[in-house]
Amino acid sequence: MDNQTTPDILVLSGFSDSPGLQLPFFLVILILYLMTLAVNFLITVLIYTDTHLHTPMFFFLGTLACLDTCYSSVTTPQILFDLPKQRRVISLQDCITQIYFFIGFASSEVALLAVMSYDRYIAICRPLHYMQIMCWKTCVLLITGAFLGGMMNSLLHTLSLLKLTFCRSKPLQSFFCDLPQLLQISCSDTFINVFLILFCGSLYGGGILSLTFYPYIIILNTIMKIRSKHMRSKAFSTCSSHITVIFIFYGTLFFTYFRPNTKYNFAEDKVSFIFYSVLTPLLNPLIYSLRNQELKVSLKKYLIKLSIPIKKY
Repeated sequence: MDNQTTPDILVLSGFSDSPGLQLPFFLVILILYLMTLAVNFLITVLIYTDTHLHTPMFFFLGTLACLDTCYSSVTTPQILFDLPKQRRVISLQDCITQIYFFIGFASSEVALLAVMSYDRYIAICRPLHYMQIMCWKTCVLLITGAFLGGMMNSLLHTLSLLKLTFCRSKPLQSFFCDLPQLLQISCSDTFINVFLILFCGSLYGGGILSLTFYPYIIILNTIMKIRSKHMRSKAFSTCSSHITVIFIFYGTLFFTYFRPNTKYNFAEDKVSFIFYSVLTPLLNPLIYSLRNQELKVSLKKYLIKLSIPIKKY
């Protein structure tokens, strides 16, 4: 009966049991995490301080940078804290809290990517009415709806977890708390939990994904009708960064959570989870900063301002 009792402490399998790999993994993940914080913070500062970037598109981009920072910070500090340890544990309450925020921020980002697609559709297909449709009130309402929808989705999953019991003898096959791995160590019937994963996954993975890509069918049709090669190139450029981010985010999401159980491989999962939780929040701002000309100009101006006091000194 002891193995059927819900434990107060869960054991994490960790990223690696090899002592020789602990320090390299720690340094690599730490560097990636610090770069994620720095790059996302820099983009947020640029958008806040440069009045030329006070547009709906950059407002959504700044929100994406904030979400990526929060999303990465839910899991990465836990990974860094546990890496040097021989025994990696987390309380059940902290585990469920981590799952809540992880799913909440990830779901919010899914909805935000759909909002950004709608923004590009209005900008390219209805440019004369852009500022009327995408006014600041509309932008705030869209962001609020994306965030509340993501958190409500997360709340459904975490509330259903509170009714489960977990086995003491089973370690969590992950280096941070994630919903599928937590369900694997449950001693209770997880039918409702699995149903919610499939239902919400279809809603967010299928429904919102369709809403994200549908505007681009109209956008591409509109762009192909533009006679000016320069204007066509500029329109493609404003969309390419967003499309790249969508493919990376959804690609890692589907690879991590929608592979057949018969091909389950914990070693592969470690790599995919690192890419999903650590690398993706870093790649998003890099893709936008490298491909967006206005952001590059703003960054150059910001660096010049920083260099002036140094020269005077």
